[in-house]
Amino acid sequence: MTESVVSTSSTDEGLPLLRDKVVVLSGVGPGLGRALGEEAARMGADLVLVSRTERRLEKMAEAVRAHGRRALVVPTDITDERQRVRLVERALEELGRVDCLVNNAFGIPPMDPVTTLDLQALRDAQETNVFAPLRLSALFADALAATRGSIVMVNSCVLHSSQPEYSGYKLSKGTLAHLASSLATELGPRGIRVNSVAPSYIYEDVNKAYFDWLASESGRTHEQVYAEKAAATDLKRLALPEEVARAVLLLASDLASAVTGTMLNVDCGEFHDH
Repeated sequence: MTESVVSTSSTDEGLPLLRDKVVVLSGVGPGLGRALGEEAARMGADLVLVSRTERRLEKMAEAVRAHGRRALVVPTDITDERQRVRLVERALEELGRVDCLVNNAFGIPPMDPVTTLDLQALRDAQETNVFAPLRLSALFADALAATRGSIVMVNSCVLHSSQPEYSGYKLSKGTLAHLASSLATELGPRGIRVNSVAPSYIYEDVNKAYFDWLASESGRTHEQVYAEKAAATDLKRLALPEEVARAVLLLASDLASAVTGTMLNVDCGEFHDH
């Protein structure tokens, strides 16, 4: 088991698939959020960086600027309509256009069986996981229509799971999948594409810590836990955050100009669509 299965060097510039495009990244956190920002910059994009935590945004902005791209930091509570409206205004005032909205922000729902879910906690999660992507998509629609741009929802392979503790998580992501499908149909006549990417386990810091915890609880090593998770995949490994980010950004690029209304699993072959 190794992270070096796929080269993720940040010293080599990536293919210029997004040259001079403006990508709004909602959800700038460790792991996938950071990889999305870095990979988009490597592909030539300028970034509008969105999350609640300004310090995290500034750190991400430094990485984007290190690749010679512009980064606009907009601290935003995406569950607040006034702040969402101001985000759209700032993006257009400062960068003049928007080519892609990536909805990556995620609030963890209650991890309990569906019949025992705390409804208020579930409502709070849905504000971030469903209603915020809906409103951001609606508010950015005019700008995206002007560039014949796209929206990418970061979903999850939890859609393929029926484990009781994942019920709230699956409810959020299942609703998001239906939202993406509806938006693809509604916004398609305006030239806006809407797609989703569904990763399974991403081998990044949060899951590495989770694997450490599983190992300590079961008397195994981290490597044994990793091997167990990877055994379910065709490639016998787990995706790195950079790999998931590249799949998202492929859908944002002109290479996917005729792709809309689809969900792309990025899971090293764990689940097959039929």
